[in-house]
Amino acid sequence: MSEARDDKYVVPALQRGLELLGQFTRQTPTLTGAELARNLNLPRASVFRILHTLERSGFVERLGDSASYKLSIGVLRLGFEYLSSMELTEHGRPIVDQLRDMSGYSAHLVVRDGRDVVFVVKAPGRSALFHSIQVGARLPAHATVLGRLLLSDLSMGELLELYPEKPLPKYTDKTPTTLKQLKVLIDADRAAGYGLSQGGFETGISTIAAPVFNDEQRVVAAVSITVPAQHVTHEQADQLIQLVCDAASQLTQRISHL
Repeated sequence: MSEARDDKYVVPALQRGLELLGQFTRQTPTLTGAELARNLNLPRASVFRILHTLERSGFVERLGDSASYKLSIGVLRLGFEYLSSMELTEHGRPIVDQLRDMSGYSAHLVVRDGRDVVFVVKAPGRSALFHSIQVGARLPAHATVLGRLLLSDLSMGELLELYPEKPLPKYTDKTPTTLKQLKVLIDADRAAGYGLSQGGFETGISTIAAPVFNDEQRVVAAVSITVPAQHVTHEQADQLIQLVCDAASQLTQRISHL
């Protein structure tokens, strides 16, 4: 009954516009009006009216004289405003900056959005390594140590819902391709209290990460540094792991008292 009442307040045109924006992804960054109409099962005339409205509002733009569209700067602006408004980002930024200064490597704060890891804070290190990763960038959760930490609260059943396909997408020889392999890695990282990955998503890059918890002891984020895979000795790795864990613990304490 309550759902029926709530439906009275839904604006169908706005809902269709938001659903249309959601069609643009990393895999499909450009789409034509015809493709959008087919994906959304809407009349082409309706889709073109929505596209025209979104284009005038700065949320999509046409690619030259072609029939294709892509997301525009308006969406990015909303994303940055959202990130700026997050208390997690506000409290995490100085901690990530300090981690970069103490380690000498690029440091990051990430959250999970479905099957993706999303970078919400970045402090670039002295090395050019990983400079291609910017705030708002997404990586596949199953292929990264960051993702494994962010997935650690999920049961096997929840993981099956999130990853119904077999095999899982493979990026390097170290990417887990089955849920069983993924769960083993998740459980090992959870038991250790941190994660260390060498080339799970991109060869030649090692990531050290630790989870950030809320006051209910749920993983809400992860703090990390990224280092060249061949540049760290075992002794240095131990020191870097401690720095990352300390940073994650510090952020956990801050957000747990909000």
